[in-house]
Amino acid sequence: MESEQLFHRGYYRNSYNSITSASSDEELLDGAGVIMDFQTSEDDNLLDGDASIGTHYTMTNGGNINSSTHLLDLLDEPIPGVGTYDDFHTIDWVREKCKDRERHRRINSKKKESAWEMTKSLYDAWSGWLVVTLTGLASGALAGLIDIAADWMTDLKEGICLSALWFNHEQCCWGSNETTFEERDKCPQWKTWAELIIGQAEGPGSYIMNYIMYIFWALSFAFLAVSLVKVFAPYACGSGIPEIKTILSGFIIRGYLGKWTLMIKTITLVLAVASGLSLGKEGPLVHVACCCGNIFSYLFPKYSTNEAKKREVLSAASAAGVSVAFGAPIGGVLFSLEEVSYYFPLKTLWRSFFAALVAAFVLRSINPFGNSRLVLFYVEYHTPWYLFELLPFILLGVFGGLWGAFFIRANIAWCRRRKSTKFGKYPVLEVIIVAAITAVIAFPNPYTRLNTSELIKELFTDCGPLESSSLCDYRNDMNASKIVDDIPDRPAGTGVYSAIWQLCLALIFKIIMTVFTFGIKVPSGLFIPSMAIGAIAGRIVGIAVEQLAYYHHDWFIFKEWCEVGADCITPGLYAMVGAAACLGGVTRMTVSLVVIVFELTGGLEYIVPLMAAVMTSKWVGDAFGREGIYEAHIRLNGYPFLDAKEEFTHTTLAADVMRPRRSDPPLAVLTQDNMTVEDIENLINETSYNGFPVIMSKESQRLVGFALRRDLTIAIESARKKQEGIVGSSRVCFAQHTPSLPAESPRPLKLRSILDMSPFTVTDHTPMEIVVDIFRKLGLRQCLVTHNGRLLGIITKKDILRHMAQTANQDPASIMFN
Repeated sequence: MESEQLFHRGYYRNSYNSITSASSDEELLDGAGVIMDFQTSEDDNLLDGDASIGTHYTMTNGGNINSSTHLLDLLDEPIPGVGTYDDFHTIDWVREKCKDRERHRRINSKKKESAWEMTKSLYDAWSGWLVVTLTGLASGALAGLIDIAADWMTDLKEGICLSALWFNHEQCCWGSNETTFEERDKCPQWKTWAELIIGQAEGPGSYIMNYIMYIFWALSFAFLAVSLVKVFAPYACGSGIPEIKTILSGFIIRGYLGKWTLMIKTITLVLAVASGLSLGKEGPLVHVACCCGNIFSYLFPKYSTNEAKKREVLSAASAAGVSVAFGAPIGGVLFSLEEVSYYFPLKTLWRSFFAALVAAFVLRSINPFGNSRLVLFYVEYHTPWYLFELLPFILLGVFGGLWGAFFIRANIAWCRRRKSTKFGKYPVLEVIIVAAITAVIAFPNPYTRLNTSELIKELFTDCGPLESSSLCDYRNDMNASKIVDDIPDRPAGTGVYSAIWQLCLALIFKIIMTVFTFGIKVPSGLFIPSMAIGAIAGRIVGIAVEQLAYYHHDWFIFKEWCEVGADCITPGLYAMVGAAACLGGVTRMTVSLVVIVFELTGGLEYIVPLMAAVMTSKWVGDAFGREGIYEAHIRLNGYPFLDAKEEFTHTTLAADVMRPRRSDPPLAVLTQDNMTVEDIENLINETSYNGFPVIMSKESQRLVGFALRRDLTIAIESARKKQEGIVGSSRVCFAQHTPSLPAESPRPLKLRSILDMSPFTVTDHTPMEIVVDIFRKLGLRQCLVTHNGRLLGIITKKDILRHMAQTANQDPASIMFN
């Protein structure tokens, strides 16, 4: 089974020359490659409390720290490739932090030597701010471009502007003098497809022609989007947030944040949104921003050569992505902190804030919606909320939690079915079928035909005197010429009742189609469809409460607040609270979500209703399962992600989890000075492990250090090319002093420089909850298990994930990355 997986992944086990000959996921025996300087470590406080609990275990570093040497000190020149990572590997956070500290010390020690060195030092210090500035500028510009293009292409499904082809419907009628108040979107310059093709503006023939053209454009956009993704950038599909969470936790997915992915995702995101599928562009905008951050980080050596530092830029980029998606810079920073980031130091907080600020400023300068706002559905309410309204707000929170729990289970079940059946082999056909069903059902209902952002805008908007929507078709008793801001609650007219029926059908349609749409092979966000479902439910509840208060204003709950002729209930506010509750139910976000929605509305007054609804939705959702949709997709894809939110409560010990088990072959190890180059080559060819503990001798089993497979391979190949006398029978020495050899023996190969002299070790009696905590907080990939200083085994990140799956009664084989 393992060999089959290696074959499918493109690894060839018997090829020594291939550096990537290891199965990086099935046998993730990675190791640190650098000495850990605990005197200056920022991570040492993470373990202060853990190391003193009880007396039956200890945690040590397996070498003399003060006298040991750093990564490449013993080499005449650095070996290219040593200390880097292969695709689908996990980075070593501790090693990366030590590399960065070493680089920082080197720059500081040289900066007083000359003006050039001082300039280099200043450039290095400011490079963090430069890279987040560039990321913010690019994210804002791309978001504006996507917004403008998506609006134009969405309107292209219904007609075209003859006076200026690049204008969407609204822009086309801006300059017209022939629009009326009731029909402000109708003007001679805008022609529907029926008018252009058959010359009819009204009647059944016109309706059928517009219907056909709507389906044609929807299928064309969807087909083009999925074709571009399949041919040029398979990583451009989906939301991107589960993968970004995994990457920020230290996993490497080469190409996921590359230039091709950025270009194709930007283009296909416009096409996917314009096709009318039940998806949003807000989640993928985070992926787009992270692509920008990754590309710009390669301009600065401080970030391009250090995977941990690069993840600080990606955290800031994700904040910029949410900032432009919702026009919420502070919400973006909190989203990055709460939802996606694994390691978030204080300086990353400041840089995330700055990146979000720059991105929002650029988007505001572009003004893609023409309303001087960063989002289409910005609203302001002028009436306060009343205490009795907390009950319907909490009910909306319950609905959001139930919707979130249902959606996660249904969507994961469908995605799992897609992976395990033939249906998953035809992604283009699936997208075409989903797009066709969506277009055919969506067109007859005006609320599903609308662009989802437009729908949310209409549902959020309060009914003022200038609103012509059927949702505002109330029976008006007041003087028509008297226009005031606060219109009293009125009885609903026939338009409102018909709108409620259409909204009920739209709600059912959105719920079903979103389950099948999220996860198809086009860029697809979940924020906007979830908000739309909540906004529909909220608006229906808001109208119901409003009519209840109008007809029964003498009830004791309404008597104090809702007098006759007062503007008491705001249905748009209910839509906003419902949107937040449903999004919270799906993602399990809390603080960042409340701040995002607060920034959307610009009203501090409504924070309490939002908090009540969001917390209720989280509690209800957690009752059915603690995972949000992104964590569920991470688990479905088998990414090696240790979620900090999960609690490990089992009473197992390190000895129960470590490998080798009793039935396994003994641990593959290297000895300090008893092996030849040929022995090590054979061991590498015969095993798929990504690292090997180094011991003094097979008899003593005393631990010396840990050597990575990749570093061994590169070092031996480099030595054969650059050093004379290195042959298969050359003795390999990991010790500080070369042992005395017979005169006729070939030249020995010293590899102490690639050895991690201080691998993390725990004893066999260490409780697993402590081990899991160490892995989470220090970002380890493996630690070695010892007993009285003798090596017993190894625990990798994958071993911990398998063990956690077993304790949760899941099949460990089903959760591994495939």
